[in-house]
Parts: sequence; structure tokens; C-alpha cells
Amino acid sequence: MKTSTASRSLTGLAAGALLAAALLGMFTLGSLVGLPNVAFSVFEWLVRVLPGRLVIFGLETTLRVLEGLGLSIKDTSKTAEEAMALTGLFASAALAGLLFFVLVDPGSAARARRRGVVLGGLAGAIVLVIVYLQGAPSSVGAFILDALWVVGVFLVWGWALGRLYVAAYSADATRPATRLARKTAPAAQPEAEPVAAGTTSSEPKAPAGQEEQAEASRIDRRHFIIRVGGLVATFVVLGAEVEEVLRVAGGPHVSALAKAPIPFPNVASPVKPVPGTRTEYTPVPDHYRVDIDLTPPQLAAASWRLRLGGLVSHPLALTLDQLRSGYASRDQFITLECISNPVGGPLIGTTLWSGPSFRDVLADAQPLPAARYAHLLSDDGFDEVIDLATIQADARIMLAYAWNGESLPTEHGFPLRVYVPDVYGMKQPKWITEVVLVPDFIPGYWVRRGWDSRAQRRTTSVIDTVATSDLIRRGGQTFVPVGGIADAGARGISKVEVQVDGGPWTAAQLRQPLSQLTWVIWRFEWPWREGEHVFAVRAYDGQGRLQFTAQNPTFPKGATGIDTKKASILPG
Repeated sequence: MKTSTASRSLTGLAAGALLAAALLGMFTLGSLVGLPNVAFSVFEWLVRVLPGRLVIFGLETTLRVLEGLGLSIKDTSKTAEEAMALTGLFASAALAGLLFFVLVDPGSAARARRRGVVLGGLAGAIVLVIVYLQGAPSSVGAFILDALWVVGVFLVWGWALGRLYVAAYSADATRPATRLARKTAPAAQPEAEPVAAGTTSSEPKAPAGQEEQAEASRIDRRHFIIRVGGLVATFVVLGAEVEEVLRVAGGPHVSALAKAPIPFPNVASPVKPVPGTRTEYTPVPDHYRVDIDLTPPQLAAASWRLRLGGLVSHPLALTLDQLRSGYASRDQFITLECISNPVGGPLIGTTLWSGPSFRDVLADAQPLPAARYAHLLSDDGFDEVIDLATIQADARIMLAYAWNGESLPTEHGFPLRVYVPDVYGMKQPKWITEVVLVPDFIPGYWVRRGWDSRAQRRTTSVIDTVATSDLIRRGGQTFVPVGGIADAGARGISKVEVQVDGGPWTAAQLRQPLSQLTWVIWRFEWPWREGEHVFAVRAYDGQGRLQFTAQNPTFPKGATGIDTKKASILPG
């Protein structure tokens, strides 16, 4: 019995999807013990090799979709990327199953197992190369373990694909078993009796043994597929459950009000944040994270070195302890923002950074006269350049090894990241391993993909809250408190103004900032008036320049525009 291409396509797609789910489960389990999750490795590799404009389009589209769904891009962007990576592996494996079932001739089902293993081995070898390109293992033993894991899982996947093919299209299950019929047929058949006139002859029936064998083959095929399906479900559920147990064991995390290891310098400021305004000082677990990795690099402090070379007289290879003990540390309250942050978005945060001034460390390497730029290289393949004259002129540019008085968290750049005032986070690498002094400008990772080469922070202002439930009564009058933040990088904020229903712009109160490198909390008390109202805010930087009020997207220089918020003011 010959099967149609459409039938084989559907069967192959179903088998491919079944085994794709198994792959996801296996690699999820392996990642929990430090083995490569190839879905993430392939996704990260694609992000690095695909055309920059395509990557940017995907990034921006993902963020806009999350916003459209009412989700926080700070909390869900990495989850969305992980989902895309897993979906990509699932879709690829399902498609491979479809093609395998279509291209392998049902008449050669007996060789399907071998072909499946070959396919699995080839896929595993290709993926292993990608995993290696994403980051060479720390030792030969680690590489062998990764290779056995990646190739081994794909070999099992290929074998299972071939076995499912055999179960679906074995000769016994798809056409009469002629050899079995010959064995079970009687040696001599009695002469057939003549057919009476007026009657019709019936088709000869297949021998009973042949029918029983075909039925048994079909039952065996069903049982096999059921067993494989059960095994697949076990892997998927086990992987998901173990991951969830570990996730729950770590929290859900609800950050307490964060306190820096040094006193807040504005504790006596008379201007208090309006209830509902984002916290002035961001708890480290709540600080946004944007980078090119799904799984952040895992660097060991004992073996890590910061290498400074290129156009220097004295190349250095500094340990983390040498950076901590050999140079004076600066403590700076700093607001960091992602260039992909939309107006009013959450990709911004403030914490205390600690580490030596970059220029002090470079001085020990003794830059040569021809050196003009510092090219910073990260463990994950990210890179960026900083003008050497800027580093030497600004002591605030620092190599940070601590946030909030503690070592950098892994996901935020441990053991070392850089801070450069007045530019977006895309210009400030994490997981730094090397600094090379060069004579010419080298476009950084995101600059090569079309983002602005300066990436200077845009002045922005945000309405966090219209506190309709916290009305203020003073002097016989009722006021509605409105609050938020304003930021202009290292330029500071000189004035914030609020507008209601298109009326005049009125100055808000400004709280003393934590430093000249942080955002400013502003407060505005509006005389109560019942009804639906629209509030808008704008800010001026420290030099008195008004923010860009025209609406512009994040790409390529950062978003601009006026933030607004609607509020219903109920009868008092």
C-alpha cells in the first residue's frame, strides 16, 4: 500500500514535533547542571551573524509587541527571547521530521534507522561548532563533555526519528506479508468446487495468519509510538518541573526598599517623592538587564584577568584582587539607561557603583603617543571603544566591580564593567576581559549594526503617578499630587514643567538628586478639579536646554517625546 506525500508529510511533522519536544526537555535538564542549551546557543549565534538591521528590527518589534500586550519590557524581554530561541529549535526539529519522512523512500524503511543516526550526527556536529563559536570551553575536559552531550543528544534524536519512521512504514505494516503467507499456506489446495449458475465469485481472503500478523504489526506500531510519546512527555514535564522547582526555590523575589552602603546625600531634601513614583534607588534585583546573551557569561574570579595591551609600554594582566587593593575606589550614585528604552519605559535604574577610575589603571600601562582609543572586549563577544583623551580627562569614567557595595551580579557583568557618563548603556560593556589601545576608531558592536556612534543620553521626563487616592488638603484647598522622574545623563536637570489639559506649563518641585549622575525626582501639586484630565511633563537639562518634544523612535539615537498620563479625578 503506497502512502501519499501529503500523508507522509503530516506523519513526519507529527513525529518531528514529538521529538522536538523531547529535545527541548533534554536540553533544559542539561542546562540545569551547566551543559549547553543549544537552543540558546544557536539563537545567540544568529543574533551575532545576521544583518544588523534585521536584528534591530526583531529587537524593536519584540519590545513593541510586549508593550502592546501590556507587559513590562524590563521583566519579560529576556523571557520573550528565550521563548523565541526554544520555538526556533522546536520548529527546526519538527521541519526536519517532515523532510525526513518525505525524502526517505518507504520501500527502504529498513535503512531508515541508519539514515536517522547519520542525520542526528550531522546536526549535532554543526550545532557543536556553533556552541564552540559562542564561547570556547575552559578546558579540554569541558569541551569533551560538551561534545558528548550535544552530539549524543542529537544522535539519540536521529535514531528515534528513524525508529518512528520504521514503525510507521515498515513493510509488514503497509502491505501484505507475502513471505509469511507462503510459509503459512497449505502445501496443496483442494480443487475448487464449481460455481453454481447465477451466483458470483467472491475475492479470495488473505490467510488467517497473514491478517493476524498485519494486525499485530499495526498494534506494535501504535504501542511503540505511545511508548515514545510517554517517554517524550516525561522528559518535557521533568525538565519543566525541575526548572520550576529551582525557580521557586530562589523566590519569587519581592525587593525590599534598597539602602546603599553609604548614606543617601539627599536624605534631608524637603521635596518628598509622590506615592507611586518609582523608587529613587533601584534594588539590584530590580535593575534592568539588556545584553546580547540569553545565558550570561560565567567567569571565575580566580582565573579572570583584565589584560591591558596594544599601544602601551607596560602591558598588564590584573587580577580582581589587584584591582580592588591596588587602586583607590570611587563610589558613585549612577543612573543607567538603555538606548532601547521608550519614553516613560522601565529600562533605566539607579544604584551605587564602585571601582577605580579608568584613567588610574591605564596610567600604569603607560599608553604610547599613538594611542587614541581604548577598545574594550567582553567575554561574550561584545565590544566598544572609548576616546582615550576622554578617559584621561574625566575621573568619573570607572571600571566598576561592585554595585550597592557588593560584587557585581553575574547577569550584570561580573567581574568587571565600565561606566562612561552621559552615554547610553550600549556604550558600556560588561564582562570585560581585555582593553586594547589602538590608533583608530573601531565601531562597537551596536554601532556596526546601525545605532548612533555617540549614543549621548537624551533628556527625558516621565510621569510615574497621578496620585488620585492621596489627595492633599491644605489651606482649605485640595491638591492632586503628580510625580515622576527626569534625567539628562551627566548634564543634570535644571527644571521640570507640568501641563494639564493643554493649559500653561507650570514648574514642578525638584528633589535634590543622589548625585549629578542620577535622575531627579520631581513633584507637582495640582489644584483639584473633577473630571477626566490629561497630564504632560517636559524637562530642561542642566544647561537650560529643553528636551526634544517631537516623538522619535528609539532607533538609532534614543527615543524622544512628551510623556503623558490620563487620570480620572473623582468628586471630593
